[in-house]
Amino acid sequence: MDIVGACRAFVNVSERGSFTLGAAATRIPQPVASRRIAALERHLGGRLFDRSARRAALTPFGRDMLPSAKRLVQLADAMEHDAERARLTPLRIAVPDICAARELALLDADARRQGVYLDFRPATPAERAELLHARQVRAAVAAVPSDDGHWTVPLGLAGLSEPGAGAVYVETLRVGRADPAPRRRIWVQPEDDVPHVRDRLMRVRDAVGLQPAQVAVAPALTSAAAEAYGSADLLLCSARQAEELGLHWRPIGETELARGYDLAADGDEGERLRTLLRHGIARCLGAPADGAAP
Repeated sequence: MDIVGACRAFVNVSERGSFTLGAAATRIPQPVASRRIAALERHLGGRLFDRSARRAALTPFGRDMLPSAKRLVQLADAMEHDAERARLTPLRIAVPDICAARELALLDADARRQGVYLDFRPATPAERAELLHARQVRAAVAAVPSDDGHWTVPLGLAGLSEPGAGAVYVETLRVGRADPAPRRRIWVQPEDDVPHVRDRLMRVRDAVGLQPAQVAVAPALTSAAAEAYGSADLLLCSARQAEELGLHWRPIGETELARGYDLAADGDEGERLRTLLRHGIARCLGAPADGAAP
């Protein structure tokens, strides 16, 4: 039996002295209230109301049971209030600091329609991992190798000049020692300063004979983009980032680089959020919703 529902009907009928008024206060039909109270009487083993009176008068047994019934109803109401408050408490999640405000707002709106309220903490890959480790967030969009990622974003090189070919070859940045032209550099933004991206690019640099300084990690995306704006240097980025920055983008000729992402969280929270927020996160990252490379 629904003992909370039966106790709620019992309390409301006793306070109003009427099955009709008590049922209305409980927001159920009067016959339903009568059945619930009868079931409660059978469960407790005693009559709660004297049905021979014109009003719904409590029996001695009913008067003894009323305080406990009130406490149970109050506890149930408090539990429902706490549950509602918990559902509305924002879920703090660490996201890449390259995500645009518009895309994050759309992700938040998508989540709210599914009963999830988000509180974003934009951060670099290392900072996101630390925030999750320190339990300052409940979930994080983590940078992982592309083969392990739920979402994948291909990377290429972008610059001010329109490339003539369909790909940019890193070896074309190599110059001779006697060449007076300045050595062009590839700038790596913090989002790609992770071993599975940075180290692979460094291996290509070494394989084609570039100087070590020709691949550099910038402290921020803005400073990396500034280098590309002010010279013939190239920025390692996604195609969408290049479009937003007004740069010409091409894939890398010698290798395929990609960002990989997964949703890290404690317990089953990660799988739940990954399912609920799959398309919205993909949109923020500039990745297809199915995680496959476009």
